[in-house]
Amino acid sequence: MATGQVQAAERGATRIADRVVAKIAAQSAREALGKVPEGGKAPHATVTVHHDKARVRVVLELGYPGDIGGQCGAVRREVAQGVSTLAGMEVSEVAVHVERLHSADALHAKRGRIR
Repeated sequence: MATGQVQAAERGATRIADRVVAKIAAQSAREALGKVPEGGKAPHATVTVHHDKARVRVVLELGYPGDIGGQCGAVRREVAQGVSTLAGMEVSEVAVHVERLHSADALHAKRGRIR
C-alpha cells in the first residue's frame, strides 16, 4: 500500500437507521419481560440517535400485580445492553413508559361472565 493512503477499513462510515435501533430495543424489552400479559401489546420503542449515542423510549404493558419497578429496571438494563452490543452505540438514556396494567383476576372474572 502506498504511503498516505487510508486503509479500506478506515474509510467511509456506517449508519444504522433509527428504526433498526428501535427494533433492537423493542426486542430486548420483550426478552427482559419474558412474556406479554394476556390481552396486552408487545413493547415498542422509539429512539433518537446522535453521534453514535442513542436515547431510547420504551412503551410497555405489564401484568398486575407485579414488581413494576423491578420489571422496568430489567428492561432498562436489557435494552441498554442489546443496543450497545448489536448496534455498537452508547445508550445515554432508556426511558420506560408503562402505558397499561393488565390484571389477570379481572380478565378471568370477565371471561366467567360470558355465556
